[in-house]
Order: sequence, then structure tokens, then C-alpha cells
Amino acid sequence: MKERQDIWQTLYETAKREYAPAELTPFVCARHVVSAIEAEDGQIFTGFCVEGLCGTMNLCAERAALLNMYAQSGQTRAKRVITFRDRPPYGSGSGMPCGVCREFFYQLNEKNKDTEFLVDYAARETVTLKELLPDWWGKERSPEEEKQTSI
Repeated sequence: MKERQDIWQTLYETAKREYAPAELTPFVCARHVVSAIEAEDGQIFTGFCVEGLCGTMNLCAERAALLNMYAQSGQTRAKRVITFRDRPPYGSGSGMPCGVCREFFYQLNEKNKDTEFLVDYAARETVTLKELLPDWWGKERSPEEEKQTSI
């Protein structure tokens, strides 16, 4: 009997197909960090990082996956995210989104506060965006907050 695959395994295998580190030019490298996002409706979207020496051109794998999710489906709500380099997240801070990515998840949809990020693949340990960024500065300006305070 074939064992049922869990969502984290599906996300890992989907993202792993994008992993193909490449030096595009002496100034730009790509695909050495990959990400897969499960959207609110269950679709999976991927992204990979692109980094240039100037720094301002960098695009993290998570933001690339979010942009792909929005461009391909119009969705802004992410349920689960896995991000890694050459192996699945293994604890000790691996798989964590950078500050810019955390901010973009929140700004794209305040409900992303409940998005789970996988921090340890073997243990299936996760952390939510609200745990990573509990006092988000934009909370009071978000449409979600306005609905709660206008009642």
C-alpha cells in the first residue's frame, strides 16, 4: 500500500525541481534558494532567488513565489511556505524568511499572519508569520483591523 504524501513533502518536491544553482553572469546568480507556497485554494506556486552584486536587484525565492501566485491566480493569501537551499529546512533558523519577505507577506494580505513556515522538515516543525513578526507596524492600517475596530 502506497503511503499518502503529506503537504510538506509535496511542497518540498515541487520546490526541489526549481533548485539549479547558476551563475548567470559574473554579477548575477540564481536558483540557489527555492521556495514553494500553498495558496489559500490549495494550488502550489514556486519561486527561486535571483541575486546581483548591487544588492538592490535581489529577489528572494519567497517573494518570487508570492509574485507568481498573484500573477497566475490573483491570490494573495498563503497557507504554507517551504524555502531551502540544497536540503530541506533542518532547524536552527533554516527556512526562515528574511525581514523584507516577512514584511511583503503581511503587506500583501494581513491574513498571512497565519501562514506557516517550515523550519524543520524531519520534525515538521513550523512557525507562523505572526510569531516571527508579532507587532507588525501596519496592523492598525490594514483592512482586517479596520473591520474589527469599526464594530
